[in-house]
Amino acid sequence: MTLTRKEERTMRYKLRDVASVIRSKNSGPYELTFDVIFRDPETYEKVKNAGIFNAKMFAELYGIPEADVIGVVHFDPAKAIKTTIVRPIPSGTLGETDVYGAQQHAPLMKLEFDL
Repeated sequence: MTLTRKEERTMRYKLRDVASVIRSKNSGPYELTFDVIFRDPETYEKVKNAGIFNAKMFAELYGIPEADVIGVVHFDPAKAIKTTIVRPIPSGTLGETDVYGAQQHAPLMKLEFDL
């Protein structure tokens, strides 16, 4: 039985199950960059076309103002999405606990979405 577009069922996905890389890193002392590289082009295209990654989603996930999401970029040749945000505390300043920004991707590891 073939489902029509209208009858297609959505499925729940965990980002950690469909991505081969989920990481964060410095993008200078005042910004953090998050990279998500998908395992296959089909899932990447579905996520991209559904608009899962956007400023609103990142702002909610990280508890920051939407204005602090600098950009969300889809890079098709790598099946990747790169998101850059303003660092809550500049790298290396008093009270900052992750100078390299390499531990900030944890909320993405828990991200679930419907497609």
